Amino acid sequence: MEKIFITGCCGYIGSHTCVELLNAGYEIIGLDNFSNSKPIVLDKIKEITGKDIKFYEGDMLDKELLNKIFIENEIDCVIDFAAFKSVGDSVSKPIEYYINNVSSVLTLLETMKNNKVKKLIFSSSATVYGTPEKVPITEDCRIGGTTNPYGTSKLYVEGILQDLYKSDNEWDICIFRYFNPVGAHPSGLIGEDPNGVPANLMPYIAKVATKELEYLSVFGADYDTPDGTGVRDYIHIVDLAKAHVKGVEKLLKESNGLFIYNLGTGKGYSVLDMINAFEKVNSVKVPYKITARRAGDIAKCYADSSLASKELNWCATLTLEDMCKDAYNYARKEIVNEKN
Repeated sequence: MEKIFITGCCGYIGSHTCVELLNAGYEIIGLDNFSNSKPIVLDKIKEITGKDIKFYEGDMLDKELLNKIFIENEIDCVIDFAAFKSVGDSVSKPIEYYINNVSSVLTLLETMKNNKVKKLIFSSSATVYGTPEKVPITEDCRIGGTTNPYGTSKLYVEGILQDLYKSDNEWDICIFRYFNPVGAHPSGLIGEDPNGVPANLMPYIAKVATKELEYLSVFGADYDTPDGTGVRDYIHIVDLAKAHVKGVEKLLKESNGLFIYNLGTGKGYSVLDMINAFEKVNSVKVPYKITARRAGDIAKCYADSSLASKELNWCATLTLEDMCKDAYNYARKEIVNEKN
C-alpha cells in the first residue's frame, strides 16, 4: 500500500483529499499545525472513511520534525497543502505569507531530497496568471504580473520547482493550479470553516445565510463583467480532491516529468450569480452590500481544464447547485455541533 505524505492535511482541501485517497486505498501520513484548521477534522475523516491517518502535529518549518516523519515512514509521494491562502490578508501581511508559503516549501524539498523521495504534488493557484491575457485560461498562458503576495508566493514556488526539475530530472512534480474550490463533503462532516470572518466567498455566503453574519460584503460592482461583480471559476471541493487521486496515480506510474494542470470547471460565475444560486437552491435570503474593491482582486478568471481531462482522465462533474447545497448543509451542521 503506497504511503502519501500530506502537509496541511486537516485544512479545507487537505481534508477532502485525505478522504478521497483513503477511499482509493492509499495510506496517509499527515502533518498540520492547526493555524487554520481544527483537530476534530481527523475524527471526521475517520467517520467518513472508517480509516485512520498517521498524524503528526507541527510546522513545515520544523526541519527536525520533517526529517523524523520521513525516517519513520517509507513515503512514496508528497502532497503539499500547507499554505496561507487569503488574498486580502496577503496584501497586509506579505512577510508572513512569504515565510509560510515559500520558506516552508524549501524546507520540505530539502528534506525530500535528503531522504530520496522525489514525487511531489504542489497546490498552486490560478492567481499565478495575474490579470489573465485571455479567458478561458490555458496552462501555456503567460504567468506573472501577480496582483497580491499570495499569488506571488505561488509563482515563486512554481519557479523553484521548475529550477529543481531542470537540475535533477529524476523528480516527478505535478503542479495543480486551482481556480476557486467551494462546497463541502456531501456528508456535511467536513467543509470550509475558516477562523474568523471568511476571506472566501462561499463560506461568507453560508455564514450570512445561517445568520452568523449580518450581511455579505461584495467587493466592487464596477468591474468589466456582465453585472459588474468579479467572475470566477468555482469548482466543487470533492471534484478538486479527486483530481489529486489522479495526480498520485500518474506520479506513481510514470517516471520523471514536470506536469502543470488547471483545475476548474471552465465556467465563470459572478458574485451575484453565486448569491442568487445559493438563495434559490437553499430557499434562503443572503443580504449583501456593495463595498469598495478589494486590493489584489481582478475582474474575471476561469479555466480551460482540457489538459487535465486528456492526461489525467479527470473532469469536474458536480454542479453549481451541488456546491451551494453542500456548503449550506455543512454550515447548518456546524451550528448544531457548536450548540452541542
